[in-house]
Amino acid sequence: MLSAAFRRKCGPVVPLRVALSLLVLIGTAVVHAEGRLPSPWSENIVDATMKAMQTEDAMSVAAVPLNGPGLPQFINADAQMSPGSIMKLVTTYAALEILGPNYHWQTNFYTDGEPVGRTLQGNLYVKLSGDPNLSLERLWSSLSELRGMGIDTIEGDLILDGSVFNLPNGLPRFDDNGDNDYAPFLVEPSAYLTNFNLIHFQVRADARGTTAWATPALNAVIIDNQVKALPEGPCRSRHNFDWAPIFHEDGTVTVKVTGKLPRGCRTTKYLSLMPAADYTAGAIRTVWAEMGGLITGRSRLGETPDDANLMITSESPDLVTTVRSINKWSNNVMARQLLLAVGAEYRKSEDADDREAGVRVITEWLGRNGVDTDGLVIDNGSGLSRDSRITARQGAQVLQAAWQSPYSADLITSLPLIAMDGTMYRRLRNTGMAGLGRIKTGYLEDVRSIAGFTRDTNNTTWAVVGMVNHSPAWNGQALLDKVLYSLYLQPPVGTAFSQAPVKTKTDVH
Repeated sequence: MLSAAFRRKCGPVVPLRVALSLLVLIGTAVVHAEGRLPSPWSENIVDATMKAMQTEDAMSVAAVPLNGPGLPQFINADAQMSPGSIMKLVTTYAALEILGPNYHWQTNFYTDGEPVGRTLQGNLYVKLSGDPNLSLERLWSSLSELRGMGIDTIEGDLILDGSVFNLPNGLPRFDDNGDNDYAPFLVEPSAYLTNFNLIHFQVRADARGTTAWATPALNAVIIDNQVKALPEGPCRSRHNFDWAPIFHEDGTVTVKVTGKLPRGCRTTKYLSLMPAADYTAGAIRTVWAEMGGLITGRSRLGETPDDANLMITSESPDLVTTVRSINKWSNNVMARQLLLAVGAEYRKSEDADDREAGVRVITEWLGRNGVDTDGLVIDNGSGLSRDSRITARQGAQVLQAAWQSPYSADLITSLPLIAMDGTMYRRLRNTGMAGLGRIKTGYLEDVRSIAGFTRDTNNTTWAVVGMVNHSPAWNGQALLDKVLYSLYLQPPVGTAFSQAPVKTKTDVH
């Protein structure tokens, strides 16, 4: 028994069981104060990173439970990383909030003349809006309306108006180190963009030999078909064919295609070979000619007169549809067009151009909505950039904000389903995870990345961001798949104490 004097000096006696509980609480509080929540999950991921990359700094991860039990995990989460295409999540989510989900682009057809009989006596102006969705089908629909008005001849010039964007010095090009400067993923944004500025080439072999054609069938593009027909047999990979463009001083281009093709087979190729304005003017003329129409004048650029008469309007799908197209298949030029659209809508006189305006508007909006933007580099909005930077923690903050957004469903459904579609179609198959996560992927030389929402076996949804920056990064995809699978199968749930929120920036190692 303790004496009364001792009790008076030292205060009330605390039972041993209570004292031990207090020690646990104090220890847990210290862990939370430092933000260090060691767990087998994070240690497992760090070990896997070391084995795959020989350095734990090669990968950063942030995983935060959104609607159930879980222990937030931050591994190297404040390192500035090159994100690749997961930057599209930042652009598309911010655009949904800033422009609104029902935002549309309009392409308007005007004239400064009048119809006389079956002839439009005057110029045809096409006022473009930088619509990332403008397709050959929509051009055909618009021009068929003009034919429906009883017009088959335009006695004037075709004038394209691309004044929607302010880009006085153009845009910085992505320095690709691949062997195809004309690949679809390298298409540059433009007010004049139509059909992603792509020409679809096809070659088919039959009893006559081989036949080659292009869509659209632009007058400026000539196909030199050197493909040899073979007897029937297995169809060959498109990689067995060579497509070599030859550019001429008069603005035309000859595409020489070589290879061997068994009868009954075909091969295809998409190439971007022309400036966007030339492509769009050529596409309009081609579609109009296929309808039996004629434009007597030349094609040129110019602004639409204020007193011109509106004839036709083509409206794009809404922004929700556009965001889905961007994120499902990681469309670079659409994401870049979207950033420019934000800039064009909210530009200020001090902005150098609409790209800079778009970056400013999105960065400011993120900051106002609780995202730490220190060190964030959006660059062109697509992630197709050597300069883009984001931390895993910042990415998780964006996802947490999106989860609370009234447009969360629109963003989440735009992301590829694990093992089912988009860029996640072939990943994590036969793991039991099919359809349980929606993940945006990123891929650049020395970069692999993931960002999105995924469930665990407790049916808790997690916001997860993972980035691998390492040379080489070829095994980074398997490492990131391990992050998703381990989060699903063995989520870091911890104890009741360890589920308290972490607000500091110290990482788990």
